[in-house]
Amino acid sequence: MIIKSPGIEDGRFLNRYGSKGDVTVNGMPGLSIPFSIEDAPANTRSFAAVLDDYDAIPVCGFNWIHWTLCNLHRDTVSEGESHNDPDFVEGCNSWHSIADELSVEEATGYGGMAPPNCEHRYTLKVFALDCDLDLERGFMLNDLIFAMEGHVLDFAVLTGTYSPADA
Repeated sequence: MIIKSPGIEDGRFLNRYGSKGDVTVNGMPGLSIPFSIEDAPANTRSFAAVLDDYDAIPVCGFNWIHWTLCNLHRDTVSEGESHNDPDFVEGCNSWHSIADELSVEEATGYGGMAPPNCEHRYTLKVFALDCDLDLERGFMLNDLIFAMEGHVLDFAVLTGTYSPADA
C-alpha cells in the first residue's frame, strides 16, 4: 500500500497546511492535507489515518496528534475536507491537550502543524481495515488503536517536514 500527497513537495509539507497558512479553525491551522491511497488490499472495507509529530516529545512530553480519522470509504481525501462536514469520522487532536484550552469538539478534526522550536517530521499513517469502526466524532487516539486491533489488513506511512513560522 502507498500513500501520496500533493501537499508534500521535496519532502516538505506546503506552508498552507500549518502555522504559515491562512486558514485557521478555533485558533489551529485548519487547512487539512490532501492524500491518496494506492494498492490497498482487495478486501479493504474502510481506512483509518493518523497524522502526528514524534518530534514534539522533547517539547511537550508526548507525541502530538494533528489529525485522526476513520471509516473512510474511498481512496482519496481532498484538501480542506476536515471541518467541512466530511463523510468520514474524525477524532480529537492534541490541541485539546494544552491545558484544555479547546474542548473536545473544538479540537476535533485537523489541527495543523505549528512546530515551536525547529523543523519537525510529521507522519501520516493510513491503515486498510476489514471493517468499519464503532467510533464517534471526537474519539481519542487510544480508542482508534484499540478499535483497529485485529482488523488491520495493511498500512503505509508518509513523512514530511514543516518548519516554524519564523523560519
